[in-house]
Amino acid sequence: MSSLVPLIDTFRGGTLECRHFGVVAVADTTGRVLAHAGDPHWLTFTRSTLKALQALPFVEGGGPAHFGFSDRQLAMLCASHNGEPKHVEEVQDMLQRAGLTHRVLQCGCHVPMYAEAGVAPAPPHGSWDERHHNCSGKHAGFVAWCVQHGQPVETYLEAGHPLQQAIRRDVARAAGLEPDRMKSGTDGCSAPNYAMPLAHLARAYARLASGSRDPEFGASFDALSRAMTAYPDLVSGTGRNDLAFMQVGRGDWVTKVGAEGVQAVGSVSRGQAFAIKVIDGNKTALYAATVEVLDQLGWLDERQREELRPWRSSEIASVKGAVVGERRAAFRLEGAA
Repeated sequence: MSSLVPLIDTFRGGTLECRHFGVVAVADTTGRVLAHAGDPHWLTFTRSTLKALQALPFVEGGGPAHFGFSDRQLAMLCASHNGEPKHVEEVQDMLQRAGLTHRVLQCGCHVPMYAEAGVAPAPPHGSWDERHHNCSGKHAGFVAWCVQHGQPVETYLEAGHPLQQAIRRDVARAAGLEPDRMKSGTDGCSAPNYAMPLAHLARAYARLASGSRDPEFGASFDALSRAMTAYPDLVSGTGRNDLAFMQVGRGDWVTKVGAEGVQAVGSVSRGQAFAIKVIDGNKTALYAATVEVLDQLGWLDERQREELRPWRSSEIASVKGAVVGERRAAFRLEGAA
């Protein structure tokens, strides 16, 4: 725990109430650590920040052209979506193009995330299915890869499946790691997920944001990052973090949040990225810390700073709207210009 530092403090009535610890790593495309708070090599599961990298075997193999996937559907490969009608429609079309139905998806199903985001009330139980799962776009890409390469669909999530072996290989290459150095686990959607040092996740996002400039995955990174920044509403959805941040970034920020307090943000123009982990998984603290990192790095102009003010959540309000406390950044990046 000595590798962690306080990132966000909350005060109520002037008294410290909560302290959210974590780590930040800023890196370039070569993996050089440019700035950090805490240990930039802290090992963390990548969770849904991994999705754009998990799409690499499909994109590298010509899958989008093979099935006629649109840029909107490339964004869906990287999505943790709300399960809004537009998301479900894209997933359904992806599956139809692969000659499959939603019953092959092994992500399970849950209440659509648009209910959690406050977009609309939760629909009646039984009215949603695997297509509404926030990871269904990723899974649709998984099963399409299997169809294209003549591999079994039924076992596509098993670690030994050729798809998952290809994903592990390409994720490791993107992050600058040996495949056997990535510790594996299982994500909430039942797909394999990998833990890596935070600086390596930042490096992968710097490369993703660099797009066609990347010497190894240039065409694929260009297609994925362009799709994410062009259609952030498909990557996430109404009222969600990734939509808001990519809109504020005006095409320069490729962002993806993951469960349990992890987020990665890459800058297209800078060829740099940062990854952040809030160790207790608190979403409000994560978003506030992410805005603070953007500010400390000098990536914000005045307009962007104002647009992100709600995500900084500096004021704590009661249910009636009275200000009862405040939220403050508790860190300074070491090495930042």
